[in-house]
Amino acid sequence: MKNFKLNYLQPLFKSVLVGLIFLSFSCTGQGSNTRQKEVKSEKPSLGIHEATFMGNVTALKWYIDNKEGLDDKDQYGSTPLTIACTFGKTDLALMLINGGANINALSADGSTPLHTAAFFCRLEVVKALLDAGADTQVNNSYGSTALASVLAPFNQVKPIYDQLSTSLGPMGLKLDYEFLEKNRPVVAQMIQEKLN
Repeated sequence: MKNFKLNYLQPLFKSVLVGLIFLSFSCTGQGSNTRQKEVKSEKPSLGIHEATFMGNVTALKWYIDNKEGLDDKDQYGSTPLTIACTFGKTDLALMLINGGANINALSADGSTPLHTAAFFCRLEVVKALLDAGADTQVNNSYGSTALASVLAPFNQVKPIYDQLSTSLGPMGLKLDYEFLEKNRPVVAQMIQEKLN
């Protein structure tokens, strides 16, 4: 973990920032009930990455129902599932997993959604990914598997969490250090059990 670099965060930060800018310029109109029913079947004006980040279940459901863009990477290499895992959007992550998103898609740093969910101790998402057959043997660009990302003692990786909190906190990332410290071994056990 000493070689862990935070360069992969900059693309995610930029991707989310672009989505927020996009949202600030979009507008919605109010129409008749008939018009609102028609709009539900139309493609959302919100892209799938922005819908995931903003927690827009209706828009994400449209993409899943239409099997559109589930594995698309934004210009920085993040899939919607990676975004959901990073920001703790558990319901949306589960929707994507159950909706057919590629559970082994690689992000810009070679991490899978399992790497991300494990590192952030997204217990329900880790379980869903493992149950869906996520590959536990993938090494990211730093040479770590998802299991390796949670094996190091918390005090050794705390500076990484500190940096992530500083960088992504303004965008909504909330980290509970007590929870992380307590559950890193739980996640490690979940993955190890799948390996046995």
